[in-house]
Amino acid sequence: MTGMPTTKLARAARVEPRVSDREYEMLASFRHTLRRFLSFSEEAARVVGLTPQQHQAMLAIKGFQGREELTIGDLAEALQIKHHSAVGLVDRLVDQGLAARLQAPEDRRQVLVTLTSHGLGLLAELTSAHRRELRRVGPELRALLTRLTEEEPA
Repeated sequence: MTGMPTTKLARAARVEPRVSDREYEMLASFRHTLRRFLSFSEEAARVVGLTPQQHQAMLAIKGFQGREELTIGDLAEALQIKHHSAVGLVDRLVDQGLAARLQAPEDRRQVLVTLTSHGLGLLAELTSAHRRELRRVGPELRALLTRLTEEEPA
């Protein structure tokens, strides 16, 4: 041992230490295909005047389980960002007329965020483009993921 602390990753590596060249190739292909999709997504957001993070925030708001609005804390958690970063992101969405702040009816101290009709329209446009791109790259991602998770090391 080198004196470095044992991490979950290091413990997992001891359980399954052998990685074949084929596994490295599949993982690299999977990450490349996934990165191409993410690059598409980032560019699609920019084309309609959004930053990729604004698009992600709008998707998180609309896609929040069972509700049409969420708290800034919920948004921060969904995007894995700090609360103050979520506040700034919501400020920019509100300034662009894409989102609105509401007071929670059960606790007026709590602020909820929802999308405006303009925001919903823009998100629908982006989502349609993403659906088309996923239909294009989905089979490749699915095949790589299946092979990565089901094949035994060589």
